[in-house]
Amino acid sequence: MDKLPWIILSAGDNVAVATAAIAPGSTVAGIETREKIDPGHKVAIADIPLGAAVVKYGQAIGRTTAEVKAGDHVHSHNLHFENDRLAATANSAPEMATGEDRARTFMGYRRADGRAATRNYIGIIASVNCSTTVCRAIADEANRTILPHYDGIDGFVPIVHDQGCGMSSTGDGMNVLHRTLAGYTRHVNFGGVLMIGLGCEVNQLTLYGQSGAGASKRHFNIQDAGGSRRAVERAMGMLREIAADVGKEKRVPMSIGEIIIGLQCGGSDGFSGITANPALGVAADLLAAAGGTAILSETSEIYGAEHLLRSRAVSDDVAKKLDEKIAWWEDYVALHGASLDNNPSPGNKRGGLTTILEKSLGAVAKGGRSPLTAVYGYAERVTASGLVFMDTPGYDPVSATGQVAGGANMIAFTTGRGSCFGCRPAPSLKLSSNSALYASMEEDMDIDCGTIASGDATISGKGREIFELIVDTASGKKTKSELFGYGDNEFVPWHLGATL
Repeated sequence: MDKLPWIILSAGDNVAVATAAIAPGSTVAGIETREKIDPGHKVAIADIPLGAAVVKYGQAIGRTTAEVKAGDHVHSHNLHFENDRLAATANSAPEMATGEDRARTFMGYRRADGRAATRNYIGIIASVNCSTTVCRAIADEANRTILPHYDGIDGFVPIVHDQGCGMSSTGDGMNVLHRTLAGYTRHVNFGGVLMIGLGCEVNQLTLYGQSGAGASKRHFNIQDAGGSRRAVERAMGMLREIAADVGKEKRVPMSIGEIIIGLQCGGSDGFSGITANPALGVAADLLAAAGGTAILSETSEIYGAEHLLRSRAVSDDVAKKLDEKIAWWEDYVALHGASLDNNPSPGNKRGGLTTILEKSLGAVAKGGRSPLTAVYGYAERVTASGLVFMDTPGYDPVSATGQVAGGANMIAFTTGRGSCFGCRPAPSLKLSSNSALYASMEEDMDIDCGTIASGDATISGKGREIFELIVDTASGKKTKSELFGYGDNEFVPWHLGATL
């Protein structure tokens, strides 16, 4: 039997999603299409009156701005955002790990404080924009002259940014920057850290102490070293000592329950919510059931679907914290004269996504179906296991930076348009939502989830494949992003507050 070029995601839906190009006059769910429907886009499978809800995933994604006939293309020209979420449907059971899954191990690095690392990097961290060039020069020189002597070190990583001065020493902006940098200085995938300041900035090195004991945690200011070139020379002496310590580390077996993975999606399309995101959700459920942690984020991209997460909260306190984050975002965008429905990008819309509600329903699927055990602020240290939520913007580099600062030792990133991304020191897996993207950018994509849409794979089966790759990657298998060298330029702390 020929595979159908369309899919209906829920029994209550009044639209179908094209999984391949559909020509005018084709039959979809017994309805004749009235115009061409591109892959990832929606076609009405019933008449939808003016002002009526368009339903996808069994949830309202907006209301019509014109009368829609069965067979019409449904998109921005006849559908708009309206915040009238339907009640949450009953949650089906999450994918459960087997006893064999829970007993599994991966090969990681056991740190002195007991935490589990998936990589063994040394970080060169800038306290301020003024020290970024020196940090890059230090990392380049260390990778050229020191790294070849240590097979057990994955590399020297410059963590640089555009903040640290020209800002208030108190308030949200400084608090977020400090929390983010502190999270990176203690990140488990950094066996050692050298933090470099200029000396006169607002974000003083004294705020960070030595970030730990022993030779593997150091810092100094460029002004105290006598300038840029002398700072590089001074750093080399320190890094040789750090490398001698960090280079002794060996991978040992440890429980997969010690994996903490940040869930990301970027460059979403009409397939993201029906292939890659739910498949990643299955993998997240398997990891959570085995004692691990999955961090769902991007608050502006769960907007409109937060009721589905709230219904899974393990306590009223967790649900309340989620509500508070949503309310803050509503006030935040209003203050700047913006709307959360502006979130779907031009690329999202070309891929078939119309409203933030539609995008959010697909984005929430990354979190699987496990109970929501905790809600965290941006870059706060994650201590709970299972599915947790961290408040972050939807902008992927900022969001992933917060997750890594919070302790994620891996990232899984779904994309339908081809986002290129890495997030050192955490390895980043890339999951394509459609097979055309995988074929065109195979060197950037680790798994093709488009086979779900073609009928060649199931969501459950693909989720298991992702789960297996998570374990292998945690044990040292390089991701496509790592092989290319992504990860030095994607550190982007959330910038809040005034620039002074």
